[in-house]
Amino acid sequence: MPAVDRKRVVIAFVVLCVLYHAAEGLGGHVFHSLAVSGAFLVAMLAVAWPLGRWLGFKGYDAYALEWRRSTLVLLSGGLVLALLLKYVAVCVGMGLGVYAARAPETAAAAAMSFATSLPWALLVTFVPSVAEDLLARGFIYRATRIAWSPWAFVLVSAVVHVLNHMYRLGSGAGEWVMLFFFGVAYATAVVRAGTLWLAVGLHWGWNLANQLIDTVLPYDIVMPGWAPYLSAAAHVVMLGVLFAVPTNLEGDDLHADPA
Repeated sequence: MPAVDRKRVVIAFVVLCVLYHAAEGLGGHVFHSLAVSGAFLVAMLAVAWPLGRWLGFKGYDAYALEWRRSTLVLLSGGLVLALLLKYVAVCVGMGLGVYAARAPETAAAAAMSFATSLPWALLVTFVPSVAEDLLARGFIYRATRIAWSPWAFVLVSAVVHVLNHMYRLGSGAGEWVMLFFFGVAYATAVVRAGTLWLAVGLHWGWNLANQLIDTVLPYDIVMPGWAPYLSAAAHVVMLGVLFAVPTNLEGDDLHADPA
């Protein structure tokens, strides 16, 4: 890669990284404002398009986010799989004593709570999910134009995913393990599908489930030290599904032509 291109890649990554981390650093820890956090993430996603052009791509294809015939299948399939795995993980956690079931609302109240929460939950989980996927996976996968072997990409992307959660790294080994397996699963989805959209669906689905699970299966965490390992285990199962089900529906490879 020419030196000027390498410089552009570094500059583009730094710009996206600053905007992404400003969302949590300034929006979450300084202003304590969801609106400020959201504004930074939306700005990041908006800036990503011209940066993709600047790097020699058409736009969002710099992050493997081009729209294709398979996109809806991959996005919705990942969403459903992650929602299901979160539900199963909570059920298993209850069986193991990690979680304790809480008295549910009445059926009518639960249905109303779910219906009113869903539109907002879809939005506030999608934007952060796709922003992080773009930075920790899509950019590394394609914008860098590095000739990754699949496992090298998965490992690097998983490490970046862990480091992206700098404000949670003081929570202990369980958090590190959980974040690493999250990163491995989502990066594997990129390699298996040849596009970022499957990873977006999986990541979005897990975050959406975290928002909505209380309206479907209310619970309290009884053993917080073990809860991250249950989430990690759910993503190991996710990995197994990714290898068991055909995902590369259009024959993409690791190094798509940006032209």
